[in-house]
Amino acid sequence: MDAKDKQIATDLAYEIIREVNRAIRPYVGKPESAEKVKMGADGTPTSLIDIIAEEKLINILKNAPVLSYIVSEEIGELKLGRGTKRSINLTQELRRKDLSEDETPKFIFLIDPVDGTNNAIKEIPAYGISIAIANVTQGRLATLNDVELGFVSNFANGNFFEAEKGKGCWLNNEDVKPSDIINISDMTLGGFTKSGTSQASKLVDNARRMRVMGSVVLELSYVASGRYDAFLDLRGSRIIDIAASKLILEEAGCIITNKYGQKLDNILSIYEKTIVVAANNKILHKQMIDILNDNETDFIGKVGVISRIDQKRPIIFSAKVIDYLLTNGREVIIESRLAHELTKLKEDPELENIISEVQENHPDIAHMLDDVNFNIDFNQLAENVFDFDCDMAVILGGDGTLLRAQGKMNPDIPIFGINMGTVGFLTEIEAEYTFDALNEILKGDYYKEKRTRLVVSHENHEYRAMNEVVIMTDKTAKMLHFEIQVDGEIIEEVRADGLIVSTPSGSTAYSMSAGGPIVDPKVEGFIIIPICPYKLGVRPFVVSDNSEITVKLLKKGKRAVFVMDGQINEEADYEEEIKFKKSDKSAQFIRTSSKYFYEKVKDKLS
Repeated sequence: MDAKDKQIATDLAYEIIREVNRAIRPYVGKPESAEKVKMGADGTPTSLIDIIAEEKLINILKNAPVLSYIVSEEIGELKLGRGTKRSINLTQELRRKDLSEDETPKFIFLIDPVDGTNNAIKEIPAYGISIAIANVTQGRLATLNDVELGFVSNFANGNFFEAEKGKGCWLNNEDVKPSDIINISDMTLGGFTKSGTSQASKLVDNARRMRVMGSVVLELSYVASGRYDAFLDLRGSRIIDIAASKLILEEAGCIITNKYGQKLDNILSIYEKTIVVAANNKILHKQMIDILNDNETDFIGKVGVISRIDQKRPIIFSAKVIDYLLTNGREVIIESRLAHELTKLKEDPELENIISEVQENHPDIAHMLDDVNFNIDFNQLAENVFDFDCDMAVILGGDGTLLRAQGKMNPDIPIFGINMGTVGFLTEIEAEYTFDALNEILKGDYYKEKRTRLVVSHENHEYRAMNEVVIMTDKTAKMLHFEIQVDGEIIEEVRADGLIVSTPSGSTAYSMSAGGPIVDPKVEGFIIIPICPYKLGVRPFVVSDNSEITVKLLKKGKRAVFVMDGQINEEADYEEEIKFKKSDKSAQFIRTSSKYFYEKVKDKLS
């Protein structure tokens, strides 16, 4: 958007704000304004006052000399300008390749014509309009990052915020400045929580004061101007509500993200919503994110190191990790088998050639191995993994290595996984980013993620699994007959090659390959997946992780093998029951990446 286009867009925004304010003024505080006229395009009821406001802005853009797309709360998505008005699907429209330059709109307007409708109806002085203007990204979807201009006007008191990307933001033509509060206990927090959210309750309880004014648009802008120190909406805000305020906040130097601290880059659409966490600065924002995600970081003083030992690359790289930790003043313990392999390499006269070969085959980590230090007494640091007592375990390998290690360790030890395997869904980072991540962790800049584990009971024995338990025949190409119960109720009898009981963590492993759904790790459930069932109608089940699942073998003479995380094999016979329930101890992972589950799945599966 060049300077000329920005001026055209700004003039249109000023006209919309002025005329909408004038149009709704007679209806403020009037009971008839609350009359529900229809359902809006976003699925919420539309009041008379909303219709009046939206009709005014549509008329302005319809008669404008330029074409524009508009996304608005009540009417949905339109193409307007030069006397025309046409309903569109913005996503499809932006992907079109057949539009001439003359037919291509100049702007995307995202407008909430009256934010705080109930306040306006009851004449509570907190209601206004929000206008965000984005570039038209022909050939790709437009996102929040494409917003160039933002305008928010409080009709009740005349306060007017505006922002231009990369240029700053202003309140009533003067620069705005957020507060300098850095402690949760001193902050004024605005926004909307969600019932039953203990973390949000903790955040509210620790804040100095809480405000709820009923206008996301205005309250977000209050963070930029120092009236609030922070704001959150755990219900999920519509993109049209936050697009302008997001730009205002960022141009004021504030931080606005989703619940997990990820930058907001949602698609511009009437249907898009996102949880919002905003704060005046990084320090306060991080405290909020930590509380909302139950992230209590501890000082990392003692670190255990575990690695796959069937390849030279992870073994040599583990030496680099161990040296880094020791150099940074951390106490280190090494899994006994790894210590043995490191000592063998240290004494190998071909060590330099072996390192050179690894560097040649793995250029992503080659520069890190230029000065790898083997002048360490690895055996002196050796310890059985069952006896590990440390603040963090660094695991080098793929998901198999990680599952093997966590199955042997105390579950209270948080795991940091470095992917040196194939896919690595459970690992945190790729090897090339290891030392940047470790540097952040040692500074305390990390969070802990909990993952559900299974307790498996069979014939008075108990086992643990984090990904899945697979039940299969002990004879090739033979089917088993299962009875599946959930909390004592028989939900299915099935003949199949086998059965998988998976946690959400395991949903991207064997479960996925067997046709099971991909499940967010935050979902409190288990997945039951028959493997190649005889009846086509038998489908996977997702059940609550508060339930107890019982699997009974019904076919006499058929013995089954059940395997926990690909590590532990046990046998079950006719009419024996295998029971599954949630472990009272979750696995803990140390996370540093801003990528959450869905982005990681996309990366790994592509």
